[in-house]
Amino acid sequence: MKLRRSLSLAATAVVALGVSALGPMTASAQEPAAAAHYVALGDSYSSGVGAGSYDEASGDCRRSTVAHPELWADANAPASFQFPACSGATTTDVLNNQLGTLDAATTLVSISIGGNDAGFADTMSTCVLEGTDACLSAVAAANGVISGTLPGRLDALYGAIRAGAPDAQVAVLGYPRIYEPGGDCSFGIGEESRTAINGAADNLHEVISKAAADHGFAYGDVRPAFTGHEICSGDEWLNSITLPVGDSYHPNAAGQSDGYYPVLESLA
Repeated sequence: MKLRRSLSLAATAVVALGVSALGPMTASAQEPAAAAHYVALGDSYSSGVGAGSYDEASGDCRRSTVAHPELWADANAPASFQFPACSGATTTDVLNNQLGTLDAATTLVSISIGGNDAGFADTMSTCVLEGTDACLSAVAAANGVISGTLPGRLDALYGAIRAGAPDAQVAVLGYPRIYEPGGDCSFGIGEESRTAINGAADNLHEVISKAAADHGFAYGDVRPAFTGHEICSGDEWLNSITLPVGDSYHPNAAGQSDGYYPVLESLA
């Protein structure tokens, strides 16, 4: 009897110890992950130019309430969200004006950058206004910057982002091709110019994705998402020439919600 009672007490103690040991582990496993502290850096493709619904307080930066960073914040309820992305920004602008929003608590950073360093707006203006020869020359000059100058600028910027947010997941988003190859456009620039512009987008992809990989950043290629939705397609997620003129050649609201947002969500 004493032996059975001793064994019973020992078993009870073991069970009690087991419950005590497992209790905190179970509770810990059920605790939600720490909420994100999210910063959205970049240029007009990040700020949402072309999508409408602009925040008046953002001024010339033209940040849209339906831009993909806003959509991610709405869907994921981060603990904090800062959105310094700005229309027209270059890598230098991000370095000088946007990185102050980063700190050691930042857990997620997104960015699109590089198109303005290559003179995207001026190149498109030349292609629209000055004909095929001038367009091809402008695209060639842009490609020279993309291949020769942009890698060093991205390296400096990405290094600064990592220094400013040492523990953050960094999601670098690329750019879509602007035109559907062989698409049906009743007006606008010719097919040769469209092909050259798409080639520059592919060059941006190669340079930006390599720089992101070199820094251990996640890269989101948005070209597949926009395939079949470029200008001259039957379901455009990019504006052609429109008013205001600054919205031209940028993703519309569908391009932000159906093109960019799913790619960001997959990386974050």
